[in-house]
Amino acid sequence: MTNNKFLKREIMANCVPMSRLQAVLSGKWKILILWYIAINKVQRFGELMRKIDGVTQSTLTKQLRELEHDGFINREIYKEIPPKVEYTLTELGKSFVPVLTQMMIWSQTNLCPPDFVSPYSKEDIERMINNVN
Repeated sequence: MTNNKFLKREIMANCVPMSRLQAVLSGKWKILILWYIAINKVQRFGELMRKIDGVTQSTLTKQLRELEHDGFINREIYKEIPPKVEYTLTELGKSFVPVLTQMMIWSQTNLCPPDFVSPYSKEDIERMINNVN
C-alpha cells in the first residue's frame, strides 16, 4: 500500500479498518476515479481528465498509480500509435462498488440541493451494482 500518514502505528491503533481505508482513498480524486471506472467499466486517461474537472495530469497519473498499486484498478497498455492505456476495476475494486453506490445515494439525499437532478437514476445505480459482481 502507498505510504501514508494514516499508516502510522499511533493512528492505526485507533481504528485499524477505517485507517486502512483512509490510507487507500486519501487523495482528492480517488473516489471520483473509482466511480467513473465503475460506471463506464473501462476508462482511458484522457476520458478521466475530461470528466474530473480541476485535476491536473500529474495528479491524475499519481492517483491512478496509487490505486493500481493498492489493487483497486488494472492498467492495460496497448502497443499502438498513439499509445492507448485503459483502466478497469480489479476484483477488489469491484467489491468496493456497493460502497461507492451507497455513498452516491447518501450524498444525493443529504448533501445535494432539493432541486438537484442526478444524471444517475436509482435503476442505473442498481444495474451498476448487479453488473459488477
